[in-house]
Amino acid sequence: MRFIRDFLMPAAFLAAFVVAPVHAQLPDFTPLAEEGGKAVVNISASAKGRSRGGQQDVPEIFRRFFGEDFGYAPTPRDRQSFGSGFIISADGYVLTNNHVVQGADKVTVRLSDRRELDAEVIGTDERSDVALLKIDGKDLPILKVGDPEKLKVGEWVMAIGSPFGFEYSVTAGIVSAKSRSLPSDSYVPFIQTDVAINPGNSGGPLLNMKGEVVGINSQIYSRSGGFMGLSFAIPIDVAMDVVAQLKKDGHVSRGYLGVVIQDITKDLAEAYGLPKPAGALVAKVMPDTPADKAGLKEGDVITRFNDREIGLSSDLPQMIGRSRVGEKYPLTVIRDGKVRTLTFEVAVMPEDQDAAATKTKAAAKPDINRLGISIRDINAQEKSQLKIEGGIVVLQVGEGAGADAGLRAGDVIVALNGKAVNTSQQFVEVAKGLPAGKAVPMSVNRRGQPLILPLRLDASEAASGKSRK
Repeated sequence: MRFIRDFLMPAAFLAAFVVAPVHAQLPDFTPLAEEGGKAVVNISASAKGRSRGGQQDVPEIFRRFFGEDFGYAPTPRDRQSFGSGFIISADGYVLTNNHVVQGADKVTVRLSDRRELDAEVIGTDERSDVALLKIDGKDLPILKVGDPEKLKVGEWVMAIGSPFGFEYSVTAGIVSAKSRSLPSDSYVPFIQTDVAINPGNSGGPLLNMKGEVVGINSQIYSRSGGFMGLSFAIPIDVAMDVVAQLKKDGHVSRGYLGVVIQDITKDLAEAYGLPKPAGALVAKVMPDTPADKAGLKEGDVITRFNDREIGLSSDLPQMIGRSRVGEKYPLTVIRDGKVRTLTFEVAVMPEDQDAAATKTKAAAKPDINRLGISIRDINAQEKSQLKIEGGIVVLQVGEGAGADAGLRAGDVIVALNGKAVNTSQQFVEVAKGLPAGKAVPMSVNRRGQPLILPLRLDASEAASGKSRK
C-alpha cells in the first residue's frame, strides 16, 4: 500500500502542475455577458393569417395530378416568429435578421429592462439576411462595432440570444473559419463558429473578447434541426454597409460582373499552366454585362480583383458585391498563359436595380392591385439561364390572390389561365379578364423548375379591382 501511495502522490502533484496553466488560459465571459446583455433585445414578429379556409373551385385535372385533397386550404392562422437583435445606436436603431421580421405586420422589441416597444421596420435586405429596425428611445445601451477582418481562426467568441424562448442565454466557442460561402448566400463571407446557436438566436450578436460585436448570428448547418457544431454569422462590416444603404436609399444595391465562374482544380491548374489551383475560371460571359464590356472571355482565369488575390471562385462575388457602383477596378486575368490587366466598371445588379425602381416609382406598392404583386419583364440573361422563351418576373408579393396562390418573389410567370405571357402588359391584360370566385391555372418557373399554381380571385377583389388589406 505504501508503494501505491508513494506512486500516486507524485502523479497527482504532476497532474495539478500540468492542468493549472491550461485552466489559467480559459477566458472569463462574465464581463461580456453583463455588459453585452444590456444591448441585446428579444424580437417578436407577427403576421395575420391570409389563407382561405374550405375547398377551392379547382379544375379536375389538378386533382388527378395532386390528389383528392388538392384545393383544400387550411383555416387562417396568425403567424408569429421570435428572434434576437441588438441596439447599435443610443436613439434606438436595432439590427436583426431579415427572416425574423419578414412579412410581419407588427414587430415588438423587448429590452433588457423588460420594457416592450413597437418597432418600425426601416428596411430589409433578403440577400444578406439583414433587417434594420427603429424603436423610440434615448440613451439606450449599445454594442460597440468591431472589425471582423481582425478575427483569427481559433479565437474565442460569445453569442447572446433567446434560443427556444430562453431569454438572454449565453453560449461560447471559437471561430472555426472565415469567409465561408454558402450555396444560397454567395454575397456574404460568413464567419463559421462552433458556438451553440438554435432557433431564437437568429439576429443576436456574436461578440469578441473585447465585447465588440463582430457578427450577426444567422443560420446553422444541421441534419436534425438542432445545433450540430456548425454556426454561421454575418460579418458586422457587411451588415453595417447594408445599414448605411437602408438609411440613405431605403434599399440595397450591389455590384455584379455578369459571368458564370467555377473553382480551379489541380487538373485545371495544370491545363492552364497555373502555379497553383487558385482563382476563378470564367465558364461563360453574359452578353451586355460589365464583364462583357470589360473584355473578359470564356477560359480566362481571374486571379486578382483590385489587387486582392482570388483564392476560391466564391471570393469574387463577395468582393464585387461590396464594391462601389460606378467605380472602376483592375481585374488581373490569365489568358493563353499570359497575365493581363483589364479595367472593370461596377454596375448595379439587375435585380437590385429593378427593386430600387419599383420602390422609387410605386413606393413598394403592387403594380397589379387585384393580385397583390409587382412585376417586371424578364431579361435575355434570365431567359437563357432558365431556358424559357418568355415570362414576367415577380418582384414583390403583398396581400392578395397572388400570395394566397403561393407566389413568391423571384418566380417567373410564363402563362396565366392557359395564355402565354411574355411581357408585363400581356400579363395585365390577361389578369383583367380573370373570372371571380373560380380557380385558374398559373404556370410558374421557380428556380428552373416548372410549377402550376391555382389562382383564384374573390368576388370582392374582382369587383373593386383592389387587393385585400
